This record gives sequence, structure tokens and C-alpha cells, in this order.
Amino acid sequence: MATAPDDAGAPSAALGGPRIVITRPAAQARPWVDALRAGGVDAVALPLIEIGPSPDPAAVHAAWHVLPGCAFVMFVSANAVQQFFGARPPGLAWPAALEAGCTGPGTARVLRVALAAAGAPQAPVVEPGPGDALESESLWRRIGGRDWQGRRVLVVRGEQGRDWLAVQWQGAGARVDFVAAYARTQPAPGRAERAVLHAARAEPQRHLWHFGSAEAVAHLRLLDPEADWASAGALVTHPRIAAAARTAGFLRIRLVEAGWQAVSEAVGRLESEPL
Repeated sequence: MATAPDDAGAPSAALGGPRIVITRPAAQARPWVDALRAGGVDAVALPLIEIGPSPDPAAVHAAWHVLPGCAFVMFVSANAVQQFFGARPPGLAWPAALEAGCTGPGTARVLRVALAAAGAPQAPVVEPGPGDALESESLWRRIGGRDWQGRRVLVVRGEQGRDWLAVQWQGAGARVDFVAAYARTQPAPGRAERAVLHAARAEPQRHLWHFGSAEAVAHLRLLDPEADWASAGALVTHPRIAAAARTAGFLRIRLVEAGWQAVSEAVGRLESEPL
């Protein structure tokens, strides 16, 4: 499978369309780049989020022991799933009837694999319904009508996160606890990443950035605060991220679904539907 060069420079003439800059964490960005390039899309990685271990491993360990008393566990991302299950105490299984929830199909796939490995292959997983936006509001429409009074909910996330869903649970009478399963920091760019940034800044009109979080946009601003991104494009997965991109100077923005396939489809539509 084709991969991006280690010292990526100017967009490749061998691949069609604009160059897509994937800003996901390094371990997740590489498969996206490989898949996009295999499909003829010029893609490179410039990770703007780095995933690290929990700042409080004891809290994650303790959270596993309170699972039997929970009515629902919410995972905010695939990273939350991977880090939480990666810290599972030896011999401790996921309660078979305990529901888990998330807001995206990618996270749901990772979650089902993790549940099976934790001894609960049939544990229910709740996610937004077909055609619904991949966000907390859609998940709440599916579960908000339940009786949450006095029930315990655990939210597994990074050190920070959006509290909208927790507020809904609390308003419905639930007790909501949070556990930070991982830390999100700004990675230090290496030579290849600096080459990508240099090329994108030199020819912004030929580059299309993919942002999966507002935090990634903020890290780009910190990485190159003087850059002018007005003529660059941005693919974003939520209106909040679109707002962050506008603040960073992006004017050509399109909302897309989560997943590299949505990026590929968006690139394919550019001729007939320019940003």
C-alpha cells in the first residue's frame, strides 16, 4: 500500500486534487494517509494531537471497580476506549449487562472489540441512529427519555471535554462521574511534519486540512501563529470545529462525516462542489 514520504514536501503531481493534511494523532493518521493515497488522493500527516497516558492512573483503575454500580458508561472517543480498556485491571471483566455509549461509528467499532476482549461480547452499545448527526445531542435523543433518577453514569474522556451530555444526565437526576483515561497534548513536529507545514503555508490554496477537533485547530495556531489560511480549505466534523477553523483564518470550510472515506468522497466532489 502506498504511503506518504517521510520528508513530504510539495503536493504530488502523481496524485490528483489538492493535498489533504490529516491532523489526527500519529497512530491514527498513518492508516488514513495510507488509505487515501491508495485511492489516488494526495494525503500527508501532520499530527496536531498527541495521546498520552492518564494523568491519574489510580483513578482509571478505581473506575473499573465501580462499573458494576453504573447504569451507563459514555466514551467520548476511540482514544478513550483504547486507553480505558488498556488499563483494565487483570482478571476484571466488563459487567455483561452494562450499557456503553459513544457518538460515532468508528468509536463504536473499537468499543465492541474492546468489550469482547474484556469478556462482554454481547454488552449493549448505544450510538446515534442512522442518519443522525454524530454528536451528543443525537445520542441523548435515543436515551434521554429513560428514567435516570438516582442512577450512576460514568463519562470516560481526556483531561477536558464537552459537558453538554453530562448536564442533561444531571438534569434528569443521574449522578455523573468523570474519569480522564488519557491526556491530549500538542506534539513536537519533526522534520517531515515541518516540511508539510512549510509546503502548506507556501501554497495554502493547494492544501485542504482535515480537523477532527477544535483542539487540533488551536494547536495549529500555536504551531504557526503568523500563517494566513484564508485561501486554504478545511474539512471539519462538527460546527464547533468549523467555528474554531474560522477563528484561525480558514474561509473555505465544509462539514463532513467522520472517517477517511468521507474525506475521500469530499475530495471527489470538489470539481462539482468547490469549497
